[in-house]
Amino acid sequence: MSAVAALLRREAWLAARSRSDWLMPPFFLVVVVTLFGLGAEPNDPRLARFAPAILWVANLLAALLTLERLFRADHEDGTLEQMVLSPLPLYLVAACKLLSHWLLTGLPLVLLSAPLGAMLGLDTAAVVALVAGLALGTPCISAVGGFVAALTVGLPRAGLLLPVLVLPLIVPVVIFGAGAVRSAQQGLPVDAPLYFLAAILAVCVTLVPWVCSAALRNAVD
Repeated sequence: MSAVAALLRREAWLAARSRSDWLMPPFFLVVVVTLFGLGAEPNDPRLARFAPAILWVANLLAALLTLERLFRADHEDGTLEQMVLSPLPLYLVAACKLLSHWLLTGLPLVLLSAPLGAMLGLDTAAVVALVAGLALGTPCISAVGGFVAALTVGLPRAGLLLPVLVLPLIVPVVIFGAGAVRSAQQGLPVDAPLYFLAAILAVCVTLVPWVCSAALRNAVD
């Protein structure tokens, strides 16, 4: 546990040194959603109808902004090799990296989405469903994106390849997340979409650190 805490402190220290990188996703989310609101007609009811898709796609694109650098800096300065050779299991290192990415990127996006959803005309039930869905879905985005980042960490111009690989894999998360908000807007139960998101999250938490560690080991070898 002390090694895990040290890894999380290291990620927080690195994030503090490059604050502009981690401030970019929340800023991107606010700008995109605000532009949609400004581009629509005043009090247009269609804006609330399209709000689930707008917010989920904006959150997905914002989370992708920092994924390419998740392992690249460690790979370039040799830190990744030291992590592979350390007695700490590599899957635990990968899990800490993914957790730190969600804490620094996903969690601020979840918290920002509530006022942005209200700005787009979502009612209270829809905002609650939005936040619950994002709380379950953004860790899946960090996990799947982190796995793809580990696969492409040694490739040149991986930043161009990463979105192409991540977007098809994360489509179910966006479908169920936006579906939960639409169900809340229509007064229907939101349990089913959230259960599906929880199931996807459980699979990601269980499997992704292992496959991610294998991809990182292959990149070092």
